Formats: sequence, structure tokens, C-alpha cells
Amino acid sequence: MAVDCAIIGGGPAGMNAALVLGRARRSVVLFDDNRPRNAATRHTHGFLTRDGVKPSELRELAQKELAAYSTVEVKRQRVTDIRRAGSGFHIGTGDGGWYAARKVLLATGLRETLPQIPGIGSYYGRSLFNCPYCDGWELRDRPLIVIADGMNAFTLTRLAYQWSKDLILCTNGARRTLSHEELQKLQSRGIRLTRQRIVELEGKDGELHSIRLEEGSRVRCSGGFVSPIWRQAALFGDWLGCEVNDQGGIQTDRLGRTSVYGVYAAGDSSVIAPAQAVIAAGEGSKAAIGINADLIQEDF
Repeated sequence: MAVDCAIIGGGPAGMNAALVLGRARRSVVLFDDNRPRNAATRHTHGFLTRDGVKPSELRELAQKELAAYSTVEVKRQRVTDIRRAGSGFHIGTGDGGWYAARKVLLATGLRETLPQIPGIGSYYGRSLFNCPYCDGWELRDRPLIVIADGMNAFTLTRLAYQWSKDLILCTNGARRTLSHEELQKLQSRGIRLTRQRIVELEGKDGELHSIRLEEGSRVRCSGGFVSPIWRQAALFGDWLGCEVNDQGGIQTDRLGRTSVYGVYAAGDSSVIAPAQAVIAAGEGSKAAIGINADLIQEDF
């Protein structure tokens, strides 16, 4: 007997979808391999009633709430295969198990690739962040660095200026990043620019103190923002033939339906930015409503 829905991904989107579906008396299996993208993050911000909570604590609270619904089962398994089986789907896991589901929700999220700067991983999530809305408050009024190139360099720097006026933009070796107009706007606000490559991040216990540039000079900063390259954490959408949007996320309608009937997506898998837990949770709720509505339509 197939469950009504298999949810792949145990982040805020997947867990909130499981909660809504459980409360709708739907049978759900949620696959969570316990490898969250925000493992390096110490606090989750901007989530009403949970502002500042540790991501691990948020997951524990959510799992306890899901346990109250007997039709929701959480599997600590990594999904390795997914394929169409008649009108539904078969999902294979790393332990060799197979599960059947009428609907599938992809909530696997994203993986970020950081700039190739030695040691950047030890600062990421501690004093270097990707989202000013999530962590700008804690960095307010400090001397900050923005590490970005391409089209996002101006956008991220302009956004970071909301929290600190003491900014330096480093394009880390990229030359053609800003237009003349953008450069003038930054300079008129006292925002400095260096195109030199960063050879070292200096600090202690994840707290950034300064950066050393290739010419040997040092720039003082006590944190900042970095623009990663975002990619889908799993290729299930590709395997199933789901269309993608211009940001690289899975294209969905307002209730999470993808271009493939019976497949839904929520959270960072479909909404690339901003990557906030509260937004992902809301997307999961909307997708769950879409799934339940389609199951009702089929059953009637």
C-alpha cells in the first residue's frame, strides 16, 4: 500500500509539509539523512517565536511535533533512486529499501560552493554569512567585507550597507564586475573596492579579524558577507524531468506543483533566494495544501 506522499528532505520545508499533511490525515513518509545545509550555522533568525534558535534545536522540536501524528513516519535514510511507477512513484534508499508513494515532494534544498579562499569554511556561518537578513543584525555597525563578483557584487554590497556603513567590496580577482554607474554609487557612499585576490583570512575560532590581499596589504574587518554559487543538493528533479526557473530552482506554481504531474517542490529547491528557514517552512505548507487538494480531486 502506497503512502499518500513521500517527502525527500527534512529541513523546514519538508517538515512543515509533513505537519500539514499529517493534520490532513494523510499518510506520509519523510526521508531525512540528517545532513542539513545549515549545519555550520549557529542560530536561525527571522523566524517568529524562534528567533535565535539553533538549527539543530529547531529540527528536534519539529520532529517531536511530527511524532504526535501516527500517519507521519520519519526515515533516517538517504534516497538514492526515484522513478515513476504507474500513477505513482517508487523511492529507493541507501539501505536497499523501496517505498511506494502517490505523490512526491522534493525538499532537498541547496548546496553552496564558496569562493576558493583558503580556510573560508572555518569562518562561514560564524562571522561570514550569505544572507544579511538572517545575520546582518549581529554584524551591525562593524567594519565588514563583502566577497562577491558578477552581477551579485553590487546587489549584495548595497544590501549590506543597510547594516553597516563601513564596507569594503572584494571581487577576489574578478575584474569586470561593476558598471561605471554602480562603482560611482558605491564610492559616493564611502564603500571601498578592491579587485585583488584574497590569499588569507585571519582570525580565531571562526571570528574574522582581517583579510590579507595578494599584494601583501591587510584589511581590517570583523565579519561580512559572501556570495556562494548555489546548486541543487540532489538531482531528483532532473531525473524526473522537472523544468527549472531562471535561477536554477525547480519551477513550480503557487502551490508547489512542478511541470511533472505528481511531483512537487518546496523550500530552497524551488525558491533560491532568499534562503530563509521561515520562507522554506511557508513554502512547505503551501505545497502540502497543493498535494492534499490534488489527492482529494483524484479521490472524488
